[in-house]
Amino acid sequence: LLLVGYALPSLSFVTPRTRAYQYAGVTLNKSSPSIKPWPATPMKTLDWGKIATQKPPCATKMRASRDDQIEVPENLEMLPTKLYGKRWFQLGMLSFLALISDWVCFSTASSPRTFEAVYDHDAEFLIDIFLYSNVLSCFMVTDTVSKVGMEKSIKGAATLMLVGCLMRSEGYLSSLLHIGDGITPYSVVVLGTVLVGLSQPFFQCTPPMLSAIWFGSKERALSTAVALNANQIGIATAFLVGGAMCHGTDAISMMNYFGVIAVACAAVTSWTLVAFEEKPPLPPSGSEARKLALNKKEPPFFESAKKFLSNKDFYPPLAAFVASITITNIVGAFIDEVMERGGITEQLQINLAGAGFELAILVGGIVIGGYVDKTKQFKRSTLVTLAISFFLLYPLGLTEHQIGQEPMLVLVSLFGLGFVAGPIQPVNAELAVEVTYPSDETAVESTQQIFGNLISALMVPLAAKAAAVDYQLFPDFPDGGYFASDVRGDVVLLSLVSALTYALYTKFDAPLKRSMMDCEEV
Repeated sequence: LLLVGYALPSLSFVTPRTRAYQYAGVTLNKSSPSIKPWPATPMKTLDWGKIATQKPPCATKMRASRDDQIEVPENLEMLPTKLYGKRWFQLGMLSFLALISDWVCFSTASSPRTFEAVYDHDAEFLIDIFLYSNVLSCFMVTDTVSKVGMEKSIKGAATLMLVGCLMRSEGYLSSLLHIGDGITPYSVVVLGTVLVGLSQPFFQCTPPMLSAIWFGSKERALSTAVALNANQIGIATAFLVGGAMCHGTDAISMMNYFGVIAVACAAVTSWTLVAFEEKPPLPPSGSEARKLALNKKEPPFFESAKKFLSNKDFYPPLAAFVASITITNIVGAFIDEVMERGGITEQLQINLAGAGFELAILVGGIVIGGYVDKTKQFKRSTLVTLAISFFLLYPLGLTEHQIGQEPMLVLVSLFGLGFVAGPIQPVNAELAVEVTYPSDETAVESTQQIFGNLISALMVPLAAKAAAVDYQLFPDFPDGGYFASDVRGDVVLLSLVSALTYALYTKFDAPLKRSMMDCEEV
């Protein structure tokens, strides 16, 4: 409670707040109906040439350990910025869309036996095909948003996701109309899953852009964490609802479950089509105002991605992002096996544990994201959470021969892992935007999502094979020795990912360029 209180003291869900900044603001367009002048506010200009060659006073606070020159225009007029209360509703719509998309992705993770009994195919294949579709769509998100805008892109993707959900629920709809046998053909389920997978990157790659457009400099990491980690609540929903609705080999129960997902998607999509907006009338921060003032046309996605990958400062946050999404996706996908190792075998208990893991990811994102917003300690928070993740992974696959199964240790480790591993993703999404500023936020996140989902999809079958291997610890001890134990190969694999990422991240040393542009608050 103290951590949450520390992270969220300044949130305002109703009353818009107006704050004055000295920043490289938007040059006032007198003819624009959406931007009105502030006659009572004296305008000042900053000596940007001086700022470009000197470390700003708050650079120490920003933990910018290098002096990098930032090209900025001189003598731009200063305007006040404004935070609008409806920014939370924009965040809510994007978060619910992300929730539904990952609910679809992991819809069969809580009831794999039911799916396999109905279709005689592995449930894991649906997750893989979803992730591959996601990766393919990530190449298109940036250019689509650049051409048609975020509002039309989000609304179009929401509609596409609804079509996919309706296709998956064809059996449920046909049973309502008393047409057919009430079972969605397997090929239709796969195609519907592909459509939802194609739509998801529009909800996953745009949170940093939404945060930059709508939220202040001390809210961005929190906002991005909520939007990105809403996916985890979708996975938790899959465990709770899917586990409650799907029974054994009952095909009708699964069709009804797919129907519930379609209804939820229709409700969220309707809200989005009515209420989602492109941007507020005024920018929320100095860095966003300066970016608007530059009016720089973003290059195509492949050019942006090439630029990012040629920047050595981009690799540590990319590696951390990939590690986070890989660890959480694999643990979520194999939650049944993880829990059974610890002696938790009842399906309801497994589903509740899976839901708790995903909820811990969201709570961790809120708490740690709020801390990073206040302190800008991106590197320290990431290194600490990676180190803790390394140690919390082992109990998920560890069996001590002397003690046997330890369900309480497994649960504590699972929830702790979610709390520390999940927030690494949104924190490093924001960090990647910081080190590439003033690049397109969607291009940055699309690049991270491509690597994250592709590597995660490739790691799922690898982890499944590794899970079948036991590595003996302290093999010199005879059976029954106090230290005799073994650990599963999938846990060793994920621990290796965490350790390698930590080693790479220790070399990170870059200025927070965007935060430096927000340093001129008064």
